[in-house]
Amino acid sequence: MVKKVLMQTYLWGLLLLLYAPILIIVIYSFTDAKVLGNWTGFSLNLYRSLCNTGAHHSLMNALINTIAIAFIAATVSTLLGSVAAIGIYNLKARSRKAMGFINTIPILNGDIITGISLFLLFVSLGITQGFTTVVLAHITFCTPYVVLSVLPRLKQMNPNLYEAALDLGATPMQALWKVIIPEIRPGMVSGFLLALTISIDDFAVTVFTIGNQGLETLSTYIYADARKGGLTPELRPLSAVIFVVILVLLIIINRRADKAKNK
Repeated sequence: MVKKVLMQTYLWGLLLLLYAPILIIVIYSFTDAKVLGNWTGFSLNLYRSLCNTGAHHSLMNALINTIAIAFIAATVSTLLGSVAAIGIYNLKARSRKAMGFINTIPILNGDIITGISLFLLFVSLGITQGFTTVVLAHITFCTPYVVLSVLPRLKQMNPNLYEAALDLGATPMQALWKVIIPEIRPGMVSGFLLALTISIDDFAVTVFTIGNQGLETLSTYIYADARKGGLTPELRPLSAVIFVVILVLLIIINRRADKAKNK
């Protein structure tokens, strides 16, 4: 009994430690105090101000750029990562292990090293840095995460299904779309969401590949804003909205996955 209480206390304490900063931001998004931690009464003024795009044109532009880059990078990396995972899965055991090791290097590698490496690559190729280079950079470091999300689904799949589809007259492409893709779809969705989150959250790689053409993402905007001596108060409701949207998406996806398992 005591052991169970201690385990539950530890679990709730850990959850509190993880989510307390987010809860603080959400709570203080409902007051119009300029400084975080200074409660001046319940108010929705920050949410109204956030919706006024004219007052925070640069912030909204940074948000739009961040979402556009994240969705493009997540979509492309999901396609590339899924195809790569299928290719790795069909390799021989030794080659599969070697490719799996190579795939984990970008994940374990420091973001700043990845950013500097891509910066030097773009400079050496004479590519003007901007929106395109940021998207390419995000695709580069998001794809390995998708591979790791899809590979376990391939290992759980019955290996005879693909061969059975071919024996029944399906072409390799038909067998891919009607047999393999449905089997690995949960891994693809998980990889997409992971890539989307990592892309939105990234700063180190973005700051090295964004160039000096005036392009800003949410992470670089917050960094520049913090260097000026403080953060824009509207960042609090924006952070709260992003958190709620991601939470709702996760709940919907998990419920759909549970329904699919129960069928």
